[in-house]
Amino acid sequence: MGKPTVHDIARVAGVSLATVDRVLNARAGVREVTVRRVQEAVSRLGYVRDLSAANLARQRRYRFAFLLPDTPSQFLRVLHEAIDEAAAGLSADRLEIETTHVAIGDQVALQQAFRRIETMGFDGVAIMANETPMVRDMIARLKARGVAVVAMITDQPQSERDHFVGIDNLAAGRTAGVLMGRFAGPGPGKIVVAVNTMQARDMVDRRMGFDEVIATRFPGLTTLPTIEGWDNHQMVARVTAQCLDNHTGVVGIYCAGAGLRGITEVVRARGLADRLTIIGHDLTPHAREMLTDGVVDVIINQNAGHIARSAARVLKAQCDGVEVIASQERIRIEIVLKENLPQGAYREDKT
Repeated sequence: MGKPTVHDIARVAGVSLATVDRVLNARAGVREVTVRRVQEAVSRLGYVRDLSAANLARQRRYRFAFLLPDTPSQFLRVLHEAIDEAAAGLSADRLEIETTHVAIGDQVALQQAFRRIETMGFDGVAIMANETPMVRDMIARLKARGVAVVAMITDQPQSERDHFVGIDNLAAGRTAGVLMGRFAGPGPGKIVVAVNTMQARDMVDRRMGFDEVIATRFPGLTTLPTIEGWDNHQMVARVTAQCLDNHTGVVGIYCAGAGLRGITEVVRARGLADRLTIIGHDLTPHAREMLTDGVVDVIINQNAGHIARSAARVLKAQCDGVEVIASQERIRIEIVLKENLPQGAYREDKT
């Protein structure tokens, strides 16, 4: 027996093909009792809808907006390139992606970007932004309009977003804590922790995970108060230098976000590369160079290509009303050392 079709559903449910189409596409105008009959027929027949064929027949197109911070971060540049690559690869699925950058801290520009997304008829939005009440409220407005919303890289757990695409940042911070304790030794010693901003959920989670491991497993090490660099490597360099001037006995620096350029600038200028353990995030061109030169000990990486493709797939699944494949969309934490550094240009896997 062949696969069940919409004709079979119509026959078993005793309704027209048009009614079946309305029910399968969740359109209004069908009585609840009729909806139940169609759904029962679908279940009884074991009908599995071919969404690709249905969307092609309806000439369905998907328009997604990716909203990113506008910073000089090398990782964000890599991410933008990965989004463009994902868009090109998914064009056959009738999917279009538009990327917008908004300056960090510019609330007016951020609000304007959200308003434009509202009015331009996008089907879904992937957002990388600090966790603030305004962002939470704007996500709620998008959801009220039926727009799929994915938080990307840094989560928005208090919002109505549909899904988070990124590494487990609490686990990433814990991983950094274990590596710092192993590399820096049992102490006594102090650890500098630098973040972009504690308004970002990924920074908060990484700091919490890091502190938990250091406090419980390496009590001889002391984590200093967080220094914030706001994605500005000159500011990171300045506050790192001030921190080193104000504290003796520093044995390690954990760069939980952007800012590695500023930190390594100070470390090299002061000749501290052989005395400090430095752990950072994201395998950018600068991070690769610092690993090769022995200035940085470990990079905890997240695959930008996987994140871009996953965000697009999750948004499409939300639009189609199908389950997300959890194993496919799980972003792995990668530990990169000088000894296992990929040779030549860094190639992202195609997960």
